[in-house]
Amino acid sequence: MSDSKDTYADNDLREVKQLGMWASIASLSYIFWIVGGMELVERMAYYGVKASAGLYAKAPVSEGGLGISLSDYGVIIAIWAFMQTFIPVFTGGISDRVGYKETIFASTIIKICGYLVMAFFPNFYGFLFGAILLAGGTGIFKPGIQGTLVLATGRQNTSMAWGIFYQVVNIGGFLGPLVAVHMRQLSWDNVFYACAAIISLNFLFLLAYKEPGKEARLERKRKIKSGELHQQALWKDALHELKKPLVIYYMLVFAGFWFLYNALFDVLPIHVAEWVDTSVIVSSLFGPEGTTNSFFQFWLGLDNAGTKVMPEGMINLNAGMIMTSCFLVAALTAKYRITSAMLGGCLLSILAFVLIGATNAAWIMVLAIALFSFGEMMISPKKNEFMGNIAPEGKKAMYLGFVMLPQGIGWTLEGYFAPKLYEMYASKEIFSLELLQERGMSANDISAIPQGEAFTTLVSYTGESAQALTTLLYNTHNIGMAWYIIAAIGTISAVGIFIYGKWLLTLRNA
Repeated sequence: MSDSKDTYADNDLREVKQLGMWASIASLSYIFWIVGGMELVERMAYYGVKASAGLYAKAPVSEGGLGISLSDYGVIIAIWAFMQTFIPVFTGGISDRVGYKETIFASTIIKICGYLVMAFFPNFYGFLFGAILLAGGTGIFKPGIQGTLVLATGRQNTSMAWGIFYQVVNIGGFLGPLVAVHMRQLSWDNVFYACAAIISLNFLFLLAYKEPGKEARLERKRKIKSGELHQQALWKDALHELKKPLVIYYMLVFAGFWFLYNALFDVLPIHVAEWVDTSVIVSSLFGPEGTTNSFFQFWLGLDNAGTKVMPEGMINLNAGMIMTSCFLVAALTAKYRITSAMLGGCLLSILAFVLIGATNAAWIMVLAIALFSFGEMMISPKKNEFMGNIAPEGKKAMYLGFVMLPQGIGWTLEGYFAPKLYEMYASKEIFSLELLQERGMSANDISAIPQGEAFTTLVSYTGESAQALTTLLYNTHNIGMAWYIIAAIGTISAVGIFIYGKWLLTLRNA
């Protein structure tokens, strides 16, 4: 047992009793709200692109889209994921050493460049390079923000602090896709210009930002310069912490959940656009004619005609629920062990994906997204709380960079494989080409159809309604299989989280 204690001597494994909900809120400093505002703005811009990326990729060139296959889209997402999530692992410590304000400023400039590249170069390589810039900027941005939050809170209010922070952040996550819905109905490049303008607002927040713990950082820097303290090279320092089984096991067991999470944003909007008749929701709420009320059209993410919910509007239920109720879930889960709360969240997320695979009924899709959102609220704020708590002194931002590791593994694998799974089991484009062949269209005519226009060609060729053909294609293919496979990956993660929680309890009692 002594070996295990020595290994984690500088990691704080205690579970500290939390303040009540109102006491926790009252204890939060102004700097907490400043970084919450910066993250809100950054997420608003980020999810404006993320929620629409798959739709932009598969939209035909004639409609201003990239007109690429889902496999090619998967390559972009996988590279984006790898860059964004692995950069903080080795750059998180830079924020601890250089300063949080400096890294936040630099990252904002990089991200503005990323959005502008996407707008100026509407092709595969333009979008890929823009995504790489966004990934790099986000990877530098996150540790500085999250490191500030850890230093601006105490162990007794950390659970509510992360919950409220996550809730504030999701106001941005909610608004971004709504902006994208209406911007892309004008033209796709407007989405990217709008996101560049939105993130520029962070320069205003930086004027009011004051780095907590700056004196301690500068004193540590002075001691290193004078030789009183020895500082390892950043990559060696990060590698030393990464080699701890505590971090390695965390990284592996939570990767499956992040596979699920990113499939919700990368692939589900495509699934909703292709297979779910969201006009049913609008009819239920406003009658068969829909609504021309601009308030409802904007906040529910409806199309300009007000007759159907756009895919981003459906996915936006996730951010909307988190925005309004995350602090309540944080208060409810504060009394449970962190790993127990995260296990419950993973199980709810798995159930959500089983429902998505089981039916294309619009209201069941709403239920599935709601279940996933509750699961996410039980996991996502807790991951930061957990890593921030166990991080040694002077390595808070580094450990919060490590939070990205399981997300990096899960999202990179999902980015590459989930679009391929979808293309294999659920691609309306491929099924439409096959049906055109069955209905007698010549091979030459089929090969001449531009990417993304197979279904509209099928409708005009057969003379049947789009709804009837969608129902036919859905009923004659096993579309749910892609989602069942994703749910199975999440199940492996849930088992891992259970075992990890038991092991942590053993360590704590050692």
